[in-house]
Amino acid sequence: MKAMVLSSVGGALRLEERVLPQPGPGEIRLRVEACGVCRTDLHVVDGELPDPHLPIVPGHEIVGIVDGLATGVTSLRLGQRVGVPWLGHTCGVCPYCTSHQENLCDRPAFTGYSRDGGFATHVIADASFSFALDGFDDPVAAAPLLCAGLIGWRSLKLAGAGRRVGLYGFGAAAHILAQVCRWQGREVYAFTRQGDAAAQAHALSLGACWAGGSDSLPPEPLDAAILFAPVGALVPAALRAVRKGGTVVCGGIHMSDIPPFSYRLLWEERHIRSVANLTREDAVEFLALAPRAAVRTTTKTYPLADANQALDDLRAGRFQGAAVLVP
Repeated sequence: MKAMVLSSVGGALRLEERVLPQPGPGEIRLRVEACGVCRTDLHVVDGELPDPHLPIVPGHEIVGIVDGLATGVTSLRLGQRVGVPWLGHTCGVCPYCTSHQENLCDRPAFTGYSRDGGFATHVIADASFSFALDGFDDPVAAAPLLCAGLIGWRSLKLAGAGRRVGLYGFGAAAHILAQVCRWQGREVYAFTRQGDAAAQAHALSLGACWAGGSDSLPPEPLDAAILFAPVGALVPAALRAVRKGGTVVCGGIHMSDIPPFSYRLLWEERHIRSVANLTREDAVEFLALAPRAAVRTTTKTYPLADANQALDDLRAGRFQGAAVLVP
């Protein structure tokens, strides 16, 4: 097999050839068809997430074909298309796992961070944290659903049932979530980097009723705002945009520091929430919903060996939607 490997934080990924791994108890092996390039991968590579398990193969939006099964694995079958997300394993016994909050597990494993991920031709995954993608015929289009889609869905659940939803940072997650919101009959307000006409046009093309810079106020107070851009200064900006009793959800795994702001912005029962990881229930819900909502992902593909370029392009915002590696 071949893999793009991170050996030191802040360094470039290096293409390596490795012995084809064998699945252990409870595991499967996938022949990777596509793997999305997520902003979390940037946080891992750039050292913004602490203590990655180095050397590590990044990548946690994996779509592949099962080509190896451990004895006893019956939930999946050889030749089946499967998706593997960020949450790769949980302990199953901590207070969070036993209270339906496995996303907060005390001893988790994360794909592409604490166990090797999908920037490779093959990957080993826990069968219990892998999801059948029967009916998903395009692996490139499906890859961004495995994190951008799932985290977007969990963020929307935490945001509540409000009609007017603001999305700050119109990248991979927001362009998927905008379609879900419109399918649900909500109004979408898109906030982008100041002057980013391409992102604003993309948002409007996906059904947003308004698009503007991240420091702008929407024409109507929002019921909820979801922040995908990892910029702490957007928290007080979003609080200004939501109505009394509104909710601001921070959807990223990493964010720059939130600056001081007046208590008046939080008063009147506004809420700030963070999203941590996802549960398998979230995945089952969203992967069933996405086809019904006719979600169409916008993707830019790169060969596996160009993973560093894909990361650089994501960092610089050189494309709309999501980057996807194709071995």
